Amino acid sequence: MKHEAATEQPEWRISSAPVAYPEAVDFMEQRVADIISARGRELVWLLEHPPLYTAGTSAEPQDLLNAHRFPVHQSGRGGQYTYHGPGQRIAYVMLDLKRRKPDVRLFVRSLEQWLIATLAHFGVRGERREGRIGIWVRRKSQAGAGEREDKIAAIGIRLRHWVSFHGVSINIDPQLEHFSGIVPCGVREHGTTSLADLGVRASQREVDAALQAAFAQVFPPLGIRQIQS
Repeated sequence: MKHEAATEQPEWRISSAPVAYPEAVDFMEQRVADIISARGRELVWLLEHPPLYTAGTSAEPQDLLNAHRFPVHQSGRGGQYTYHGPGQRIAYVMLDLKRRKPDVRLFVRSLEQWLIATLAHFGVRGERREGRIGIWVRRKSQAGAGEREDKIAAIGIRLRHWVSFHGVSINIDPQLEHFSGIVPCGVREHGTTSLADLGVRASQREVDAALQAAFAQVFPPLGIRQIQS
């Protein structure tokens, strides 16, 4: 007789068509309640939204530059204003940190590492920046001299009883001009980029596969019980 640890992987949900923001929030609220009550599994949901802006809990009114361009949704996630739209892949992450490790800082760093590993799959070097949320890339300045830094991926989470929701987004090929209606994440001195803007051609399916592979590297499965064999 020997004992082996059985493990539990999060469920993955992949949506190819745009999902309305209120519908996504309602779904997350229900799944988080199910995880808290042990009626549901952890879930990672890959999707995109129609063009819209969301305001996090730290959003400043002056950072909404054009309130009439796209719908604006108040969000319970952390952070400031951000844009979501076609060409951007969103990953809503509903994990039970109480069963993993109840450490917010570690969780955010793990999300950052997940994005960095995903970008590396496409030959893009994503980097953290102290005091700035999200993942950044260095590139030549538009003037041709020196470097500038642009944001390619965003992070905004919320926790309820140590269960996470909301999550991350990565720019594949969105309309970057759509970000001009806000000050993304309150950062005025840096820009926004995408894989396509960097010259990387990647399909939604390829990015989904890279996100799934990188997730397994960063987030180990849960051990759920001991079984005999």
